[in-house]
Amino acid sequence: MLNSFLNLIANLMRMDEHAWERHANPWSVWTRIVSAPFLMLAIWSIHWIGWWAALPLGGFAIWYWLNPRIFPPPASTMSWAARAVMGERVYILSTLHPISVYHRNAATLLSIGSAIGGLLMAAGLIAAEPWVYLAGCIGAGLCKFWFLDRLVWLYDDMAREVPEYQAWLR
Repeated sequence: MLNSFLNLIANLMRMDEHAWERHANPWSVWTRIVSAPFLMLAIWSIHWIGWWAALPLGGFAIWYWLNPRIFPPPASTMSWAARAVMGERVYILSTLHPISVYHRNAATLLSIGSAIGGLLMAAGLIAAEPWVYLAGCIGAGLCKFWFLDRLVWLYDDMAREVPEYQAWLR
Protein backbone atom coordinates (compact mmCIF):
# COMPACT_ATOMS: atom_id res chain seq x y z
CA MET A 1 0.00 0.00 0.00
CA LEU A 2 2.80 2.42 0.93
CA ASN A 3 4.69 1.81 -2.30
CA SER A 4 1.42 2.39 -4.22
CA PHE A 5 1.11 5.77 -2.49
CA LEU A 6 4.74 6.63 -3.30
CA ASN A 7 4.20 5.49 -6.88
CA LEU A 8 1.14 7.76 -7.11
CA ILE A 9 3.19 10.70 -5.82
CA ALA A 10 5.99 9.91 -8.28
CA ASN A 11 3.45 9.81 -11.12
CA LEU A 12 1.89 13.09 -10.03
CA MET A 13 5.35 14.61 -9.85
CA ARG A 14 6.08 13.16 -13.32
CA MET A 15 9.30 11.60 -12.05
CA ASP A 16 10.92 10.16 -15.16
CA GLU A 17 14.42 8.66 -15.31
CA HIS A 18 16.01 12.08 -15.84
CA ALA A 19 14.16 13.67 -12.90
CA TRP A 20 15.15 10.79 -10.59
CA GLU A 21 18.78 11.17 -11.62
CA ARG A 22 18.71 14.92 -10.91
CA HIS A 23 16.83 14.39 -7.63
CA ALA A 24 19.71 12.18 -6.45
CA ASN A 25 21.79 15.36 -6.23
CA PRO A 26 22.35 16.01 -2.50
CA TRP A 27 21.42 19.66 -3.07
CA SER A 28 17.96 18.51 -4.14
CA VAL A 29 17.53 16.33 -1.07
CA TRP A 30 18.86 18.79 1.49
CA THR A 31 17.03 21.82 0.11
CA ARG A 32 13.76 19.90 0.34
CA ILE A 33 14.57 18.90 3.92
CA VAL A 34 15.58 22.45 4.89
CA SER A 35 12.40 23.85 3.33
CA ALA A 36 10.12 21.53 5.36
CA PRO A 37 9.95 23.81 8.44
CA PHE A 38 8.96 26.71 6.18
CA LEU A 39 6.21 24.54 4.70
CA MET A 40 4.97 23.80 8.21
CA LEU A 41 4.99 27.54 8.94
CA ALA A 42 3.08 28.21 5.70
CA ILE A 43 0.44 25.68 6.74
CA TRP A 44 0.15 27.28 10.19
CA SER A 45 -0.11 30.72 8.58
CA ILE A 46 -3.79 30.02 7.86
CA HIS A 47 -4.31 31.21 11.45
CA TRP A 48 -2.66 34.54 10.66
CA ILE A 49 -3.61 35.32 7.09
CA GLY A 50 -6.58 33.06 6.47
CA TRP A 51 -7.08 31.72 2.99
CA TRP A 52 -4.20 33.88 1.75
CA ALA A 53 -2.10 31.00 3.10
CA ALA A 54 -2.92 29.32 -0.22
CA LEU A 55 -0.30 31.57 -1.83
CA PRO A 56 2.74 30.31 0.11
CA LEU A 57 1.33 26.77 -0.06
CA GLY A 58 1.03 27.07 -3.84
CA GLY A 59 4.60 28.32 -3.89
CA PHE A 60 5.67 25.22 -1.98
CA ALA A 61 3.78 22.98 -4.40
CA ILE A 62 5.69 24.57 -7.26
CA TRP A 63 8.99 24.30 -5.33
CA TYR A 64 8.45 20.62 -4.54
CA TRP A 65 7.72 19.93 -8.20
CA LEU A 66 10.69 21.97 -9.49
CA ASN A 67 13.20 20.79 -6.92
CA PRO A 68 14.02 17.38 -8.46
CA ARG A 69 14.49 19.07 -11.83
CA ILE A 70 16.61 22.17 -11.18
CA PHE A 71 19.79 20.54 -9.89
CA PRO A 72 22.17 18.73 -12.22
CA PRO A 73 22.75 15.00 -11.83
CA PRO A 74 25.33 14.46 -9.10
CA ALA A 75 28.94 13.73 -9.98
CA SER A 76 28.76 10.85 -7.51
CA THR A 77 25.81 8.89 -6.14
CA MET A 78 27.73 7.55 -3.15
CA SER A 79 26.38 10.15 -0.69
CA TRP A 80 23.77 9.30 1.92
CA ALA A 81 21.29 11.69 0.29
CA ALA A 82 21.70 10.20 -3.19
CA ARG A 83 21.33 6.66 -1.84
CA ALA A 84 18.18 7.72 0.05
CA VAL A 85 16.65 8.88 -3.25
CA MET A 86 17.76 5.69 -4.99
CA GLY A 87 16.26 3.71 -2.09
CA GLU A 88 12.97 5.51 -2.65
CA ARG A 89 13.06 4.36 -6.28
CA VAL A 90 13.87 0.81 -5.18
CA TYR A 91 10.92 0.89 -2.80
CA ILE A 92 8.58 2.15 -5.52
CA LEU A 93 9.88 -0.51 -7.89
CA SER A 94 9.40 -3.29 -5.32
CA THR A 95 6.70 -4.85 -7.49
CA LEU A 96 9.45 -5.56 -10.07
CA HIS A 97 12.13 -6.61 -7.59
CA PRO A 98 10.55 -7.63 -4.27
CA ILE A 99 12.17 -6.31 -1.11
CA SER A 100 12.63 -8.16 2.16
CA VAL A 101 9.92 -8.28 4.78
CA TYR A 102 12.04 -6.47 7.36
CA HIS A 103 12.58 -3.51 5.00
CA ARG A 104 8.88 -3.42 4.12
CA ASN A 105 7.83 -3.65 7.79
CA ALA A 106 10.26 -0.92 8.85
CA ALA A 107 9.04 1.36 6.07
CA THR A 108 5.43 0.69 7.05
CA LEU A 109 6.02 1.36 10.75
CA LEU A 110 7.90 4.59 10.04
CA SER A 111 5.16 5.69 7.67
CA ILE A 112 2.59 5.01 10.38
CA GLY A 113 4.71 7.15 12.73
CA SER A 114 4.74 9.95 10.15
CA ALA A 115 0.98 9.60 9.71
CA ILE A 116 0.46 9.90 13.47
CA GLY A 117 2.63 13.04 13.37
CA GLY A 118 0.47 14.30 10.51
CA LEU A 119 -2.69 13.63 12.53
CA LEU A 120 -1.22 15.57 15.46
CA MET A 121 -0.39 18.40 13.08
CA ALA A 122 -3.96 18.39 11.75
CA ALA A 123 -5.41 18.31 15.27
CA GLY A 124 -3.16 21.18 16.34
CA LEU A 125 -4.04 23.14 13.22
CA ILE A 126 -7.78 22.64 13.65
CA ALA A 127 -7.71 23.37 17.38
CA ALA A 128 -5.27 26.27 16.91
CA GLU A 129 -2.91 24.63 19.42
CA PRO A 130 0.64 25.48 18.30
CA TRP A 131 2.33 23.02 20.69
CA VAL A 132 0.28 20.10 19.42
CA TYR A 133 0.99 21.21 15.85
CA LEU A 134 4.72 21.52 16.60
CA ALA A 135 4.79 18.08 18.29
CA GLY A 136 3.22 16.62 15.14
CA CYS A 137 5.75 18.40 12.94
CA ILE A 138 8.65 17.08 15.00
CA GLY A 139 7.23 13.55 15.14
CA ALA A 140 6.54 13.43 11.41
CA GLY A 141 9.97 14.90 10.65
CA LEU A 142 11.85 12.43 12.85
CA CYS A 143 9.99 9.51 11.30
CA LYS A 144 10.75 10.89 7.82
CA PHE A 145 14.48 11.12 8.58
CA TRP A 146 14.49 7.60 9.95
CA PHE A 147 12.54 6.47 6.87
CA LEU A 148 15.18 8.08 4.61
CA ASP A 149 17.91 6.28 6.53
CA ARG A 150 16.06 2.99 6.06
CA LEU A 151 15.84 3.72 2.33
CA VAL A 152 19.64 4.02 2.24
CA TRP A 153 19.88 0.63 3.92
CA LEU A 154 17.31 -0.77 1.48
CA TYR A 155 19.22 0.59 -1.50
CA ASP A 156 22.54 -0.79 -0.25
CA ASP A 157 20.99 -4.25 0.26
CA MET A 158 19.16 -4.32 -3.07
CA ALA A 159 22.14 -2.97 -5.06
CA ARG A 160 24.01 -6.15 -4.09
CA GLU A 161 21.21 -8.25 -5.60
CA VAL A 162 19.93 -6.28 -8.62
CA PRO A 163 22.49 -5.26 -11.28
CA GLU A 164 20.23 -2.42 -12.50
CA TYR A 165 20.36 -0.83 -9.04
CA GLN A 166 24.11 -1.36 -8.75
CA ALA A 167 24.51 0.53 -12.05
CA TRP A 168 23.01 3.65 -10.44
CA LEU A 169 26.19 4.03 -8.36
CA ARG A 170 28.99 6.13 -9.73
